[in-house]
Amino acid sequence: MGFQSDFLWGGATAANQFEGGWNEDGKGPSTADMLTKGSAAQPRQITPVLQPEQFYPSHKASDFYHHYKEDIALMGKMGFKVYRMSVNWSRIFPHGDDTQPNEAGLAFYDAVFDALRTAGIEPLVTISHYELPFALTQHYNGWADRRMIELYLRYCTVLFEHYKGKVHYWITFNEINCGMLSVGNYNSLGILNAGACSILQQTDDPQQRFQALHYQLVASAKAVQLAHRIDPENKVGGMLAYLSSYALTCAPEDELKCQQTMQHQNFYCGDVMVRGSYPAFAKRIWHRNGVKIEQSAADIDALQNGTVDFCGFSYYMSNCITTHKDADDVGGNIIAGKKNPYLKASDWGWQIDPKGLRISLNEMYDRYQLPLFIAENGIGANDQPDADGAIHDSYRIDYLRAHIEQMGEAIEDGVNLLGYTMWGIIDIISCGTIEMNKRYGVIYVDRNEAGHGSNQRLKKDSFAWYRQCIATNGEEM
Repeated sequence: MGFQSDFLWGGATAANQFEGGWNEDGKGPSTADMLTKGSAAQPRQITPVLQPEQFYPSHKASDFYHHYKEDIALMGKMGFKVYRMSVNWSRIFPHGDDTQPNEAGLAFYDAVFDALRTAGIEPLVTISHYELPFALTQHYNGWADRRMIELYLRYCTVLFEHYKGKVHYWITFNEINCGMLSVGNYNSLGILNAGACSILQQTDDPQQRFQALHYQLVASAKAVQLAHRIDPENKVGGMLAYLSSYALTCAPEDELKCQQTMQHQNFYCGDVMVRGSYPAFAKRIWHRNGVKIEQSAADIDALQNGTVDFCGFSYYMSNCITTHKDADDVGGNIIAGKKNPYLKASDWGWQIDPKGLRISLNEMYDRYQLPLFIAENGIGANDQPDADGAIHDSYRIDYLRAHIEQMGEAIEDGVNLLGYTMWGIIDIISCGTIEMNKRYGVIYVDRNEAGHGSNQRLKKDSFAWYRQCIATNGEEM
């Protein structure tokens, strides 16, 4: 069977990790712009007021704002069919609640989309990707306020109308299920409660957080309907950080906890976006967290009538779940888990599990019966050029090959997979730690941890490998 002839091969980035130009041409500060540099050992700090002695990596990032023509040309040379990117909300509405959009911001993305079209690349646009205008955090406490729904829809209306005919694929929110976790307060929901200073040690109010997530889910559903009204050609997807989990032991207690973890982390949001209502187990989650969701009849109607056209998700690794307190911890995307003795891990402790991707694809397709899209998948590593500027990243090639092979197996299993955008196609600032040294790209960016460098782009060995993979539609890897 193999990959269909129109399979969408490409790569992905996010504006707050890649774009830079944080205060140019009328752009306002985003939540990401107020995060200091971090590391695996030092969590990022939230600074409501910029501090001159601190370094803010998102301010320049990889400087796509001034290098987009060069970067898109490199994507074209790889044979990209699709490029997943995000629009920076505060570049379009600097304060989030402005009555009129910033024309310079609209013009920038016009230029980007035009360059992509010229290169034969389909844009897949994430509307909100961890880059809420910071003014909305200051004045509304982010998504804790119901008024955010209409502000988001105002933003969506501008995007759908202005870029009609240029963009056909949209994702409403990046990894919306991040709001199920306390770490999602600031990153995903834009909530900054009193006393919060570390991204990992935020003051958490489950009632506030679950209610905010409800407003996001309603906004997503209404955006789907809006996109279809403005342009029937639009395809709108949801996106999850898919956290695949195994029971560490065959103890029934471990299996039950694993099932509950999957429900909480993945299916709570997935079920709402695909099926149009909260799943039955949501009531127990609310009860366990002391939460009572306020939802109007209009909310319920919106959720029912605004289901997504496809399911996007990120996949990096799997975790083990156990009731045994002596199990070893490992790192991961958004949340850590327990160590799987059968798996190796990346330099940052993320467990490498290609077969887990096949399992995840089958789990999601069996549950939802909608086309799937792998919106993020990749490995962060400390890539270093040698004396002649070559970057030999065989470990990345091995990682990508193994995961793409399992994608092919899932297609043979009967999964309808639309496309694949490997994460961080060009080196970007990592989300979890705000590091530059944790590099994901097949293209190297000459910028160091202190934000210094030429910004020169260099092809890694994985560049040629991925180009061949795309050219042969996954047949030669």
